Amino acid sequence: MQRHAAPPSGQPEQTHSATLIGSVQRAMRLLESVAEHEQGAPAKQLARETGLALPTAYHLLRTLVHEGYLRRDKGLFFLGEAAERLSSSGAEQKRRSTVAEALAHWRDLIGVPVYYAQYRGGEIEVLCVSDTPGIPAVEEWADFRETGHAHAIGQCLLAQLDEEARRDHLDRYPVQSITPYTVRDSHSLLRRLERTARMEPVIERQEYALGTVCAAIPITVGNAAATMAISLPVHQAERLLAATQQLQEEIGRLMGSLAISISI
Repeated sequence: MQRHAAPPSGQPEQTHSATLIGSVQRAMRLLESVAEHEQGAPAKQLARETGLALPTAYHLLRTLVHEGYLRRDKGLFFLGEAAERLSSSGAEQKRRSTVAEALAHWRDLIGVPVYYAQYRGGEIEVLCVSDTPGIPAVEEWADFRETGHAHAIGQCLLAQLDEEARRDHLDRYPVQSITPYTVRDSHSLLRRLERTARMEPVIERQEYALGTVCAAIPITVGNAAATMAISLPVHQAERLLAATQQLQEEIGRLMGSLAISISI
């Protein structure tokens, strides 16, 4: 078998342009050019801006329209739904990354795992958790969605709902004791939630998981109920209130820049 000679020692192996797909490169240049024209642009202008021959530009534009990445209206080309989905997906990823970075910063600063959750579509959704092996989060040994009455995150979210929404949630997910410290019945839980001040943190001690204490801070995200929360092992329970206050201060400091991002 014939062997190809290796490049001389010390010289990097060349990357041949043949490994690149030229039609993809040209199509991407067309997409970028169209994106710069909110009011649309004709094929001739796009061909000129991208340095493509007009027949090549026409062929690629028709293909991109067929695939949904562009749309054509009265001879002008605009970004299509497929391209917009890519854009919105990228924006959502950026928002999630912003939230994750904030939670990681607070985790390292305060030395506790940090959680972010919302109440959406009638369900409790924990959207982001930041912990480390040395600062572990609470293990979800019982479904968070079904045990909102027991943990600080759920109680904080339920406290932000109106009475009808609370009762609807508890009809679907009835109160049940999962530790000796869990609230005993829906009547007791509802009374507790009614006594919770609007922006007051919710403290929970071993109601969801034995050996763990938690606190959840209500967050305003438009009309949605949301919360940032922390947890600690019970032998560090004396740190809980100070850590909660520190997280409140940090949230207040960054809330303006996080306002859009936490609407993930």
